[in-house]
Amino acid sequence: MSKYTAVLLCETSADAADHVPLFQESFVLIEAENAARARWKAAAHGRRLETAYENERGELITWKLRHVVDVNEVLDENLVDGAELYARHFRDYAAYRSFEPLLSGEGL
Repeated sequence: MSKYTAVLLCETSADAADHVPLFQESFVLIEAENAARARWKAAAHGRRLETAYENERGELITWKLRHVVDVNEVLDENLVDGAELYARHFRDYAAYRSFEPLLSGEGL
């Protein structure tokens, strides 16, 4: 069995007319025999996260798995302090900054 990091993207929807979707990116540890099985397990895990509830205003909020973005073998099998679990690369910092509210101190 190998360890994999799965990147899951979930999205909210609501029955409110002014609803602005909220997205959540989750990094999940998966143990599997191979990458294909890890991807299958990641999708199953994401579907188990799907939920619906009523918020404080009585609006129905639904969380759904939108996509299994990536599944990669954990970079350092020794899960100790400082172990690198996942890395990704990108070219457009401005685009990254525009969707990552924590970089600008923006709240959710």
